[in-house]
Amino acid sequence: MTPRPARVQLFVTCLVDRFFPAAGHAAVQVLERLGVEVAVPADQTCCGQPAFNGGFAEEATAMARATIDVLSRSDDPVVVPSGSCADMIVNHYPELLAGDPVYGPKAKALAARTFEFSRFLVDVLGADLRTAPDGPTVAYHASCHGLRGLGLSEAPRRLLRAVAGDRCADLPDAETCCGFGGLFAVKMGAVSAAMLEAKLDAIERSGADLVAATDVSCLMHIGGGLHRRGSRARTRHITEIIADTLHD
Repeated sequence: MTPRPARVQLFVTCLVDRFFPAAGHAAVQVLERLGVEVAVPADQTCCGQPAFNGGFAEEATAMARATIDVLSRSDDPVVVPSGSCADMIVNHYPELLAGDPVYGPKAKALAARTFEFSRFLVDVLGADLRTAPDGPTVAYHASCHGLRGLGLSEAPRRLLRAVAGDRCADLPDAETCCGFGGLFAVKMGAVSAAMLEAKLDAIERSGADLVAATDVSCLMHIGGGLHRRGSRARTRHITEIIADTLHD
């Protein structure tokens, strides 16, 4: 296990910052309650993933260098409430900058100390969370970049089992893509919509009141579909679910 740090840097991500700030606030609350000081570099910006996924390698590389500069002012670990953005930093920054004699080593060093939020809680902090006495039934949707890019499988499930106990519902095809995929949902709208419908059907079969995930992008896509269906189920980022259990 990585030594327990006294302080971390939070890389907020674009969607959390602009559309789901509660998930970012909850991440800070959880980390602080677990005894970790949180710094949020004010000049952080997009990690470059949309440009990278769109094939704009030069633009993505420029954003990677800018992010590395911001997050390398300190050697503190970087915690990211998003599997997709963490995957970009951990796996794709070293690839993009492999031939850069200055930023290549910096990219590798940053990748080595960057963690998706749930993995940081489990693998670094060894968080011991209490089970809430009551609350909604929770199903977990595994976001693609976290699952396939980072191998993120057990950590979020372990955290949800810890806080929800026997209120964890089994989501059929939990590891099947919801259809968002960033630019994929824009370029392949019909296919994306069909994938979303299958995910919504699975959620309704699960009987869950709440759908949890590590990425607000998936939750935005799923939440919109549930709303249009008039479903009683709703979505919430895993940081918010954990934060609720830590309140006095």
